[in-house]
Amino acid sequence: MENSSPELIESFTDGVLTLTMNRPERLNALTPAMLDALLRALRQAAADSKVRAVVLTGAGSAFCAGGDVKAMAEEASDSAQTQEERAAQLREGMECSRLLREMPKPTIALARGATAGAGLSLALACDLLLASDNVKMTSAFVKVALAGDFGGSWFLTQRLGARARAFSLLSPVVDAQEALRIGLVDQVIADDALEADGQALARRLAAGPTTTIGHIKANLNCAERGAPLADALDHEAVRQIRCLMTEDHKEAARAFVEKRAPAFAGR
Repeated sequence: MENSSPELIESFTDGVLTLTMNRPERLNALTPAMLDALLRALRQAAADSKVRAVVLTGAGSAFCAGGDVKAMAEEASDSAQTQEERAAQLREGMECSRLLREMPKPTIALARGATAGAGLSLALACDLLLASDNVKMTSAFVKVALAGDFGGSWFLTQRLGARARAFSLLSPVVDAQEALRIGLVDQVIADDALEADGQALARRLAAGPTTTIGHIKANLNCAERGAPLADALDHEAVRQIRCLMTEDHKEAARAFVEKRAPAFAGR
């Protein structure tokens, strides 16, 4: 499980895989190497039954300031790739967002300081977004003449509704309390407690009925994709019956009768 690279630190404890973007001197701006490591780690986590929750965070004073604009400028002048090749490479990296959203286990972003551009997209991709009281969030793309990536337009629309247009086009810098007020984050925590509180929440989710959580996420993802009510009901019926047949449901039923807390095995 310990497969850390220089730009992504991985740690695993009590069923929780923590992925820490590690370029603090550049506010954890994304690089191809970091994205390759993150994508590999997320693919492994999605398939590994020992991983029951994933935490994404950043080293130092920031979560992630987005793409490395300086590197983009150098690449634009030196790259021999065609537009199609560059788009395909970017799309591969953007699978990180899809995995954070769709893997059948809970994902939590712990965001502090600068959380911008693709960094904001990755934070929003997680099931739960916990923010430090010093977080600064912004779309940022329009300021560097880019349209946006890593699902930012989709996640902002889910979170903000019609407000997503103003947020994307004007790119205001939003502090923690405003982010909470408009629904951009789920919880604001004092910076010195962010890691401890976030890990405690991750352990709580990791100790839960993992298979059931995967089905809950699948139901929500189905609804987010705009499924008609009848289709959503069909999906819910199948997943509910599958959950009824799990060891975790049987344990929960026994615990209810015996008036004790259930001990979930994650299957």
